[in-house]
Amino acid sequence: MSLNSRRLLRVLALLILAAFGCGQATKTGTTETANLKQESSTGENIRVAAASDLRFAMEELLTEFRQLHPQIQVDVTYGSSGNFYTQLSNQAPFCVYLSADIDYPRKLVEQGLAEKETEFTYGIGHLVVWVPNESKLDIERGLELLSDPTIRKIAIAIANPKHAPYGKAAEAALKTSGLFEHVESRLVQGDSVAQTAQFVQSGAADVGLIALSLALSPAMVDKGRYWKVPQQLYPPLVQGGIVMKSAKVPRAAHAYRQFLISPAGQAILKKYGFDAPDH
Repeated sequence: MSLNSRRLLRVLALLILAAFGCGQATKTGTTETANLKQESSTGENIRVAAASDLRFAMEELLTEFRQLHPQIQVDVTYGSSGNFYTQLSNQAPFCVYLSADIDYPRKLVEQGLAEKETEFTYGIGHLVVWVPNESKLDIERGLELLSDPTIRKIAIAIANPKHAPYGKAAEAALKTSGLFEHVESRLVQGDSVAQTAQFVQSGAADVGLIALSLALSPAMVDKGRYWKVPQQLYPPLVQGGIVMKSAKVPRAAHAYRQFLISPAGQAILKKYGFDAPDH
């Protein structure tokens, strides 16, 4: 077989895998991809697009899910909810979509890409102000510390409000409290709330407005201090999901959906600061 023929066969194989993205485990090129895999004898593999505030909670959720459904392999990609919505609107091969803003899954229903009856809410998220342990900022002052004239040079990290629900919440909280105009020039925007947290952890920003679920994660809980932003300062972060019509193994996708809203799934989400939704 010639070299060109072998190359053609490899290209055709990749195209076939892409066409069955919700039925076969695949890798993506994003830096926020976690291939959480297990052996599957039946080929019940699902791909999940998940809001980045779920990254650490998801590790525990999948450990528990594997015990109940060892035949199902789940591959999770993390990122901003708005970016995933755009990708899914353009037929990205994800089976389940978990968004930090329930409005995005509802839009996919309106577009005919998912069934209304598969829509669900899995938790209510919370916004916090977070600083590393070595910071001299008084976190107990909450949002007021951002307007202190003695610290006008501090950089404040938030997620991009154009496509990240936590960024929208942060911007709303700053505007409601009358601080936005004073701090706008010092805002550093992350692509997602997880990247925003990384900015503060790395020292690229002095303080961050991030998800409570990340502040409570093993990676951050002992490395910083947080102050919970009062709920009345920003719209509720109602988080939810949907099963896509393109799912090649709907039984497996629905099993995963059901687990997230089960008592076992909800207990894990509560551990990471998510309030239970009203189903």
